[in-house]
Amino acid sequence: MPGSLAEALDQPLPKPGRDLLGYASVRVLEALLEAVLALEFLERGYTRNAAGKAFQAWRALTGALLALESDRVAGRLGGEEQRRWLLEKAVPRVPSSRLKFLARLLKEAGYLDFPAYTAVALDLHDYQYHGPDPDLEYSKYRGRGEAAYEMLVLLTELAEIVKEQVRSRLEREGKWTQSHEKALQRLWGKLAPGRQR
Repeated sequence: MPGSLAEALDQPLPKPGRDLLGYASVRVLEALLEAVLALEFLERGYTRNAAGKAFQAWRALTGALLALESDRVAGRLGGEEQRRWLLEKAVPRVPSSRLKFLARLLKEAGYLDFPAYTAVALDLHDYQYHGPDPDLEYSKYRGRGEAAYEMLVLLTELAEIVKEQVRSRLEREGKWTQSHEKALQRLWGKLAPGRQR
């Protein structure tokens, strides 16, 4: 990974309470870069590591979307305490234990398939720790091929959401950078070699 993109993953995050759009922008870039890393691990045969990166990519995208849609999402919560939790805990931390709930909130904000893809991300998270499981007791995937297929589906959806719903919004706000564009093109290049998006 080129130095400038790799360094982007190690930069401090803007505080959502001070710069919600800046936070969303950085999280989108993180999602793209983690997705690229997932595909690079997958190409090398490190399926469990790739599953972990795919999960991290989806979690970063979730944080970005929560920040971008905070007004719409907060309006669906029933009370000031829950709204404060959203902005102070959910957006900056994106707790794995609350991902299904957060995905439902994003569905209500217009990301209709988000809960289904979040379920895939959580299954991949389990696969990262348990690996293939022919008995399906600890993992939803019997073999590496099943997990790899689901990763490609998840990361394609991530790229589509960024391309179709996030990029233009960040562009309007002056928060879409060359690093974002480069990372998105690199991701598409790995998902569909020879096809530019």
